[in-house]
Amino acid sequence: MGHTATEQAGSGGLTATEHRLANGLRVVLSEDHLTPVAAVCLWYDVGSRHEVKGRTGLAHLFEHLMFQGSAQVKGNGHFELVQGAGGSLNGTTSFERTNYFETMPAHELELALWLEADRMGSLLVALDDESLENQRDVVKNERRQRYDNVPYGTAFEKLTAMSYPEGHPYHHTPIGSMADLDAASLEDARAFFRTYYAPNNAVLSIVGDIDPKQTLAWVEKYFGSIPSHDGKQPPRDGGLPDTIGDQIRTVVEEDVPSRALMAAYRLPHDGTREADAADLALTILGGGESSRLYNRLVRRDRSAVAAGFGLLRLAGAPSLGWLDVKASGGVEVPAIEAAVDEELARFAEEGPTPEEMERAQAQLEREWLDRLATVSGRADELCRFAVLFGDPQLALTAVQRVLEISPLEVQTIAKARLRPDNRAVLVYEPTAQTDAAGTEEEEAAK
Repeated sequence: MGHTATEQAGSGGLTATEHRLANGLRVVLSEDHLTPVAAVCLWYDVGSRHEVKGRTGLAHLFEHLMFQGSAQVKGNGHFELVQGAGGSLNGTTSFERTNYFETMPAHELELALWLEADRMGSLLVALDDESLENQRDVVKNERRQRYDNVPYGTAFEKLTAMSYPEGHPYHHTPIGSMADLDAASLEDARAFFRTYYAPNNAVLSIVGDIDPKQTLAWVEKYFGSIPSHDGKQPPRDGGLPDTIGDQIRTVVEEDVPSRALMAAYRLPHDGTREADAADLALTILGGGESSRLYNRLVRRDRSAVAAGFGLLRLAGAPSLGWLDVKASGGVEVPAIEAAVDEELARFAEEGPTPEEMERAQAQLEREWLDRLATVSGRADELCRFAVLFGDPQLALTAVQRVLEISPLEVQTIAKARLRPDNRAVLVYEPTAQTDAAGTEEEEAAK
């Protein structure tokens, strides 16, 4: 099944066609003959929001297991075959999906499709205690290196847990806890695969220098015989009130380079006009060196060395506005926080200037164009809109919806949501040892 590509208004001339195999696999194709490369992107509708208490981290663990071998491809063979053919590859896990992707020379497209189909259809043949233990250790080391043993490394985990209440599907992050990683059994992993790694729970996008007819024939050949699975339960409800209703606050004393103020504001779900308005508000306030917060805190007050404010878009739960400010030496966090609140209140009262709107919309448009200009970026966006919003065509016109947002809508969302009683606040204070080291360095510099 499929339909013909039609160019949509605001799509920049890009097109995509949709098809569905009998086993439920959704396939999206987008031709681009500018360069002789092709991107393959496979999104599975499973992320950390599908996990249950006591078994966090399974979605991310399985991302690693998918590179551990399948029926026809042993050990590290997936990497070796793709890279040996001149391609690149990886996989990632989020709250809402797990994705796998390859970018190949166009004449090696069939290889990438065969590899993805082999592990979708036969990973359980190769999954054993040895491969599970191997990748469990890899994930635990990743947690140590990226979260536990780096400055501010657990900030995302802490703020997420503060922003979403206990029992909420987004309360924990995809990395999972050490205890739950240790507790995961081989049968847990096998059951997880059977439930979520089925063709009717996936979207496959292929973008680039392709022959659509031949590409679909390969997809049918390699994926068509993989059986569907109907055991998946829908994710738990992630809905929450529009605002937190209070200020949740935690102070962390750690060996960090400087004081820091981080905060998460509850904002509208992705896929809504309000989320686009929020994205513009945060871009004006903290999106780069021309933003209000950067100009106030870094350039004018010199109370911070870095200041940023961005949107973590989420479809199944309220999105988060993510504030991150690193203090200058000797500056206390309350002074920074007072300046932030003053700027947010002024923005809510006055709204954006025409110049700020134009600059923010141009910035988001450029980011959209950058993503869709590469075959890999476009393949990922087509999968995202297909999995999260049911329609890959929305990816091609996403920026048009941002450009239609009015200054009043931006001001309205800022006034309603960017308030002290709608945020989780994380304050980092350096330990006494760190402060002492900093003082010695300052004295030496004098």
